[in-house]
Amino acid sequence: MKFYNRVSELEELANLHEQSASSGRMTVITGRRRVGKTILALESAKSAKHLYLFVSRKAEALLCQEYLDEIRRIATLPVIGEIRTFRDIFTLLIELSRTERLTLIIDEFQEFFSINPAVYSEIQGIWDRNKATCKLNLICIGSVHSLMHRIFQDAKEPLFGRADRVIFLKPFSIAAIHEVLTDHGHHDTQSLFDSYAITGGLPKYLELLAENRSLTHKKMLDFILKPHSPFLAEGKNLLVEEFGREYGTYFSILELIAAGKTARSEIESVLEIHSGAYLAKLEDEYALIAKHRPINAKPGGRLQKYYLRDNFLSFWFRFIYRNLSAVETGNFGYVREIIERDYATWSGKLLERFFHDLFAASGRYNRIGSYWERGNKNEIDLVAVNDLRKELVIAEIKRNKSRISLPALQQKSERLLQEYQGYQVEYRALGLEDAAEFLRSKEDGMT
Repeated sequence: MKFYNRVSELEELANLHEQSASSGRMTVITGRRRVGKTILALESAKSAKHLYLFVSRKAEALLCQEYLDEIRRIATLPVIGEIRTFRDIFTLLIELSRTERLTLIIDEFQEFFSINPAVYSEIQGIWDRNKATCKLNLICIGSVHSLMHRIFQDAKEPLFGRADRVIFLKPFSIAAIHEVLTDHGHHDTQSLFDSYAITGGLPKYLELLAENRSLTHKKMLDFILKPHSPFLAEGKNLLVEEFGREYGTYFSILELIAAGKTARSEIESVLEIHSGAYLAKLEDEYALIAKHRPINAKPGGRLQKYYLRDNFLSFWFRFIYRNLSAVETGNFGYVREIIERDYATWSGKLLERFFHDLFAASGRYNRIGSYWERGNKNEIDLVAVNDLRKELVIAEIKRNKSRISLPALQQKSERLLQEYQGYQVEYRALGLEDAAEFLRSKEDGMT
């Protein structure tokens, strides 16, 4: 698949590469696996002298031998003694970059924790002494969010404050997913939404589906639900290492949230545990869930729900993990029946998020959210606010928009409108067919 999107990230990396002509620059690229971090780094460096080093779990001396072979591909090495530590490799690369710019990409940077945790303090010492006099453009890539956060954003760690930029790479936008699908002959908004809901815009997943000509709802499920499908074990592959021994408890919480148990009290009533610490870690340390509050809620208010940030993981926990026994016995027909029965209900909330993302991408509103009152009364799917122009959009979202009553929506909005006196209000009924309006306006803005 060709390289899509990432315009702003490439511009930022190009600027940092230019700055490294006068002194060293350190950039961190993080984000969940399959989001395209490595491809982004290599794309940014393709026209520059660069070196790519992958940190695999093996003895440090063996890694260094591998790295020396890679270094010899791009440079003539001076006469050196035996190199068995990454400290010596890094010192060598600093010396090579004194006269010529060099982009060094270190992938799976967090793996040094397993090999030799002292590497981080060694890099810090070498970097602090040499940054001002070298021309090294250092890009550190990591997939395990908790460890990368600890390495670069924990004040107690040696590399805290050393990164010139931290780029948290997000999945593709809806516009980018639309571009991928259009290039593969799919122009309909239904395929666009299903790709958004099931893949979450993860480039690797879209690439897999595109390569296998599986970009419609039916063909996606055909590809996902078959023996040896790479999607079946994906949730475990992504998260077991993150969670360690307690992964079972974390998985149970995520399964409940994906199934619609979005309040802490609901989670605790099912699992019979105090979930506060787990939820806090899932939100702050692992960045897998987030709190959802009414748009006008005060900070710290108790009116809140949890949701999974990652659409694919929501799908995986709701349909694959929840039916793991059937998956492991190869009863994919049963799982398919469950998905067909519950897909509309599960994806209903994602359809709301789909329009939230479209409204956000339009650039017309400074606040976008939803609204409900205590007891889940007077729920409103979308509220978009432009405080500068005093404009307010209040919308209900359904697959079949003919079922939406605007007078009923106006009635549900009465209490909300008390906080927006003097605003021009537009009430809207939104269905999937309305996505084309936002995609056209985005294309018009690019021409």
